[in-house]
Amino acid sequence: MSFDDGVQATNCDATKCKYSAVKMGYWQDDFIQYFVTGYERKTPEINRGYYARTKGVAMFMDKFLKKTGSNCQIINLGAGFDTLYWRLKNSGKTVNNYIEIDFASVTSKKCFLIKKNKILLQTISSHEGEVKIIGSDLHAPDYHIIGTDLRNLTELDKKLTQSGINFDVPTMFLTECVLVYMEPESSSMLLHWIAKKFNDIFFINYEQVNMNDNFGRIMLDNLRNRGCQLAGVDACLSPQTQMDRFVRVGWDSARSWNMINVYEYLPEEDRYRMERLEMLDELELLQQLLQHYCITIAWKGITMADVDHL
Repeated sequence: MSFDDGVQATNCDATKCKYSAVKMGYWQDDFIQYFVTGYERKTPEINRGYYARTKGVAMFMDKFLKKTGSNCQIINLGAGFDTLYWRLKNSGKTVNNYIEIDFASVTSKKCFLIKKNKILLQTISSHEGEVKIIGSDLHAPDYHIIGTDLRNLTELDKKLTQSGINFDVPTMFLTECVLVYMEPESSSMLLHWIAKKFNDIFFINYEQVNMNDNFGRIMLDNLRNRGCQLAGVDACLSPQTQMDRFVRVGWDSARSWNMINVYEYLPEEDRYRMERLEMLDELELLQQLLQHYCITIAWKGITMADVDHL
């Protein structure tokens, strides 16, 4: 199995984990069922970890959408089978343009699954225009799937332009465990290119952190055994290294919180509801996991310049 194959396999793992948590009632997602085959119940600490991940990302995204209204764009890098576009639509939130980018082998599978599902298609298509699927790419009035390699900035630029991107409109970028699989030089070039190309940007990055302690090394070994080398792990050594990777290449500023901080900040009522769904024996393991993941935000431009706290 090649390195890229190992990385792409993590998409299936993440989708199955999210489906497990959704099936148990951790959060609502009416669309993830269309992207998985079979059901594998995960442990309570994995379900809670994915709850914190999903709700934490949503919390920062909502801050962005409150500032911009619908006059904005979202670009989901390494999106895999993520269902955020449908969940936003389902909750009545609209954006000018929503673009997903991943390896062509992943996007072509997603295009195939969308094409054969009426519910997914109905949400995308509108009276304004039809849905066009060409190979590993999909184009609709406000939703695009692009099959490309994030290391190929020339093609990325071209395909974003074909997808109607506006480099002057407030734009949110989202990555969940994506940059860590890229060589530091490649991820730096990508983040630098974004900062240079777009005028008003906000970045949400969910990723590993504190990877230089014993627990972090065990996590690394487990991933390596599954064919995943974390080529960009040096940026995941501390919250500071996570922030530095942005500021170094032209972003105005960045902040980072480990998932224990994020978890504790999530709305108490919903957290209480979620914690009663199933018994948790391994509280210490959950805390270890939450200590080794973080959400880092970065920004450039005026829209998100004051969003430096939870």
